[in-house]
Amino acid sequence: MDAVWARGRVLAALAVATAGLLAFHRAVPNFIGRLGSLLETFLPWLGLVVVALLGLALIRRSPTVLVASLLPVMAWAFLFGGLLLPAAKPGPGDLVVVQHNVSDENTDPAGTARALAAATPDLVALEELTHSALPDYERILGPDLPYHAVIGTVGLWSKHPLSGTRSLDIKPREIKGPWSRGLRTVARTPHGEIAVYVAHLPSVRIRPGGLASAWRDASAGLLGAAVSAEKVEAVILLGDLNGTTDDRGLAPLTSQLNVAERGMAFSFPAAFPLARIDQVMARSATVPRLRTLPATGSDHLPVVARVRLPVRPR
Repeated sequence: MDAVWARGRVLAALAVATAGLLAFHRAVPNFIGRLGSLLETFLPWLGLVVVALLGLALIRRSPTVLVASLLPVMAWAFLFGGLLLPAAKPGPGDLVVVQHNVSDENTDPAGTARALAAATPDLVALEELTHSALPDYERILGPDLPYHAVIGTVGLWSKHPLSGTRSLDIKPREIKGPWSRGLRTVARTPHGEIAVYVAHLPSVRIRPGGLASAWRDASAGLLGAAVSAEKVEAVILLGDLNGTTDDRGLAPLTSQLNVAERGMAFSFPAAFPLARIDQVMARSATVPRLRTLPATGSDHLPVVARVRLPVRPR
């Protein structure tokens, strides 16, 4: 009996270590290559390690590994299990919003616009808009979403009137030259005024030294400060944030905004989605569900969400 329990100690130790990474990922330091953020970007994929460990436990017939594997199973379920549960049914205060980095190399903007319009959204936020593609989006989205605002390379199309549109200063100091990738406007909906933010944070890169995300983190800090100072109570943030909601680099936003309650919705890269870096967040509102739409001509998948606003009594 002792020999049976002694079998697979290395695998059991790996299971415990995996559980530790899941449960205490915030403890992984970020000052060396931003390893903490790198881990958090792909944190859900540690579930594959858990599956492999369970399989090896059965192959080795090791009760030690099997018992130890329950630890990462519980940790993963605590972090991500809720995202897989069914979402609540649509409510009267729901808005349908679409977020999509359409890619400045997209060769079919008209087809992309039609795919987004098919979701019958109330709001559509786009990033990497180009002057040449803009007329296609205006022509196809305009009939159902007659109000729109475009600043720099980001834009918003809305079923509801917009006002107070202005540029957002989310440009890191280190970036030189023209760079306009954020806007703020107010949508007047049947459920009240909502401040809508559209943002495209700087890209990150995985390099031999770790995760290069300093510009993204600085831009997230500027965006978080703008949201914090927002006077309109209800806020919706739509954007390619180049980070997952687990990534501590987005803490200036996730610390004050609600994120999606249901749906994994990995959105990048479109050919083999590994992470959800296209986000929908809200203040004084919830995001009951977020899912991806079929691929377009972009290297990102579109995401569509329901945002639930409090219903005001009449």
